[in-house]
Amino acid sequence: MSFKVVINDLKKLADPEKAKFFPRFFKAGPGGYAEGDKFFGVTVPKCQSIAAKYKDLPLTEIQNLLKSEVHEARLTALTILVNQYKKAKGVKGKENIFNFYLENTKYINNWDLVDMSAAKIIGDFIYDKPKNILYSLANSKNLWEKRISIISTYMFIKKDEFEDTLKISKILLNDSHDLIHKAVGWMLREVGKKNMSVEKKFLKVNYKKMPRTMLRYAIEKLPEKTRLRYLTGKV
Repeated sequence: MSFKVVINDLKKLADPEKAKFFPRFFKAGPGGYAEGDKFFGVTVPKCQSIAAKYKDLPLTEIQNLLKSEVHEARLTALTILVNQYKKAKGVKGKENIFNFYLENTKYINNWDLVDMSAAKIIGDFIYDKPKNILYSLANSKNLWEKRISIISTYMFIKKDEFEDTLKISKILLNDSHDLIHKAVGWMLREVGKKNMSVEKKFLKVNYKKMPRTMLRYAIEKLPEKTRLRYLTGKV
């Protein structure tokens, strides 16, 4: 089975209006973080439907799909990969997909691609294993690898384990990109949903140093008066 049949099926679902809108939404214009990305204009549910149809696509063909300049092709490839990871038998089967993911991070190059896959593959696989890879990714010069590092910890947060989220948040605290600010703030907010005292302890030490966007995301669910105290530096 070739990746080309997946591309052909995606083409059949192309929506010209969405194909015009998506480049603006995903910052694919000149100077954008996804500059040069191409779009068919296929929605996520339709990509998921195609992924289900080609659920047994071999890793070699998934890699070819990931290499496509078309955003929806990479989204479909990662959807297939996540589904295959869930159904993989034994540690070895999951490890093969985990390693494949890490070998192909340069193609996981937009926020939606990271967000729908990192925790489900990277976070899940290393949950009960050493977390060294997350810290290597957090210290990468690559925007998407840094985002993978923090989003992967979402799996730990769901299991009431916050240490790695907080440590990686600290590493990324002074990052210059707003996509990292949003990701870190989001994960801190998720920590707060599970344990508000843990989030507040982190914020007390770090909120004055946090980029504004990161702070706003982190405190989004707090009571309005509390949010204002953080924003005005009066906590």
